Amino acid sequence: MKHPLGTWVVGDPDELVINHIPFLLDLTDGSGALHGHVARANPVWNQLSANRKSAVVFHAAQGYISPNWYPSKQYDPKVVPTWNYAVVHVHGTARAIEDKKWLLDHVIANTRQHEAHRDDAWQVSDAPAEYIEGRLAGIIGIEIQIESLQGKFKLSQNRSDADRKGIVKGLQTSGDASDQALARRMQQNEK
Repeated sequence: MKHPLGTWVVGDPDELVINHIPFLLDLTDGSGALHGHVARANPVWNQLSANRKSAVVFHAAQGYISPNWYPSKQYDPKVVPTWNYAVVHVHGTARAIEDKKWLLDHVIANTRQHEAHRDDAWQVSDAPAEYIEGRLAGIIGIEIQIESLQGKFKLSQNRSDADRKGIVKGLQTSGDASDQALARRMQQNEK
């Protein structure tokens, strides 16, 4: 996944519990699952039950859109700023996993995914085995069976072609990496 950090929301009888966790996508079974982990000290894993629903929001490109980027502003000044974004909502039921082999496999897979682009990639086996065993004792695995996916985006699709091109140009010249990613996402949406 290109944007693995998810905002995980679990419904509790008294409140919504929110955590921010990097997830891995596992497509080996049925509709797929998200795999992550939390610290054993995090009480969220004790609140999971077979009927407790979860949602995870993954944010991709997003950013502020200035009305000054709209060419149409020259002849119609009735414009306001907005925010463009692309997100995915994943809904499912979460379960806690304490199995040591599952946890080790998860940590190894997570490390491989995030170290893959590095020439000097760190591996779990680089650390002493007893140290890793101790660290694994401090975490709980989380698996969320995917029940539904919903992609949402607001990329100024309500604006004219000229205004969208003006927005892309404004984002590209901002110098901000997030703005440039949003410009690329808007260009992809045009294809």
